[in-house]
Amino acid sequence: MIVHLLLDPFLTFGFMRRALVACLTLSLSATPLGVFLLLRRMSLAGDALSHAVLPGAAIGYLISGMSLVAMGVGGFIAGLAVAMLSGWVSRHTSLKEDASFAGFYLGSLALGVTLVSLRGSSVDLLHVLFGSILAVDAPALRLVGGIATLSLLLLALLYRALVMESFDQTFLRLAAGCWVPVIHALFLALVVINLVAGFQILGTLMSVGLMMLPAASARLWTRNLPATLLTAAGLGMVASLAGLLWSYYASLPAGPAIVLSASLLFLLSVLFGSCGGIFAAARPALRHQ
Repeated sequence: MIVHLLLDPFLTFGFMRRALVACLTLSLSATPLGVFLLLRRMSLAGDALSHAVLPGAAIGYLISGMSLVAMGVGGFIAGLAVAMLSGWVSRHTSLKEDASFAGFYLGSLALGVTLVSLRGSSVDLLHVLFGSILAVDAPALRLVGGIATLSLLLLALLYRALVMESFDQTFLRLAAGCWVPVIHALFLALVVINLVAGFQILGTLMSVGLMMLPAASARLWTRNLPATLLTAAGLGMVASLAGLLWSYYASLPAGPAIVLSASLLFLLSVLFGSCGGIFAAARPALRHQ
């Protein structure tokens, strides 16, 4: 009975299979980036970039409809522009990088919503903001697969540099010199393309959830970095599967259902995580009583 409930949606409907493959693929590439964002104390930068891609995604949507390629190209250009502008402003003014991100992403969010509202309907706006599993087609799957493959290859190439920057930025500046801005720009570009890959299913507002929530949950289960990366990817896959089933049986939008599933896993990790969870932290104190 339980097996039928788990398998029937994916055996019966092609759009559910395509959505599952896209979510699992995205979990492999997006969650490691979330771990590095956490280690670099840039958690809110991912949220800001997910909002920053909205104007480009909205323009792509208005031109080509629910085409992940058009929306992805537009979103990538808009997100990368905001990331570069924020870095430039933080280097040439007294503002910190997070303040620069806040200034640009709020304007981008308002511009994106305005563009869709002016040219489309409220249904169009909901599709862009919260995604639609019905719109995941073969070209979209190929794009998500290509982005995931490129992300994993670049992450493998940049792994040592990202680890050094996360734990000792001074050492990275001494070791890499003038390559530090290039490494930072490549990392932000990877974050942006993974966010635009996720918005057709999860929407522009929800796509960052699959990147950050499994990463934050994994940090509560292990302190070893390779284990954290694997745990984050595994939790992202579990949240994707649970969220898609939840959305199918409860007739909910897929994006919010997946992010809600990831939020429940995060709540469980906060309570029971073996490396800093509430009950794990309280256990030594109880033993001494």
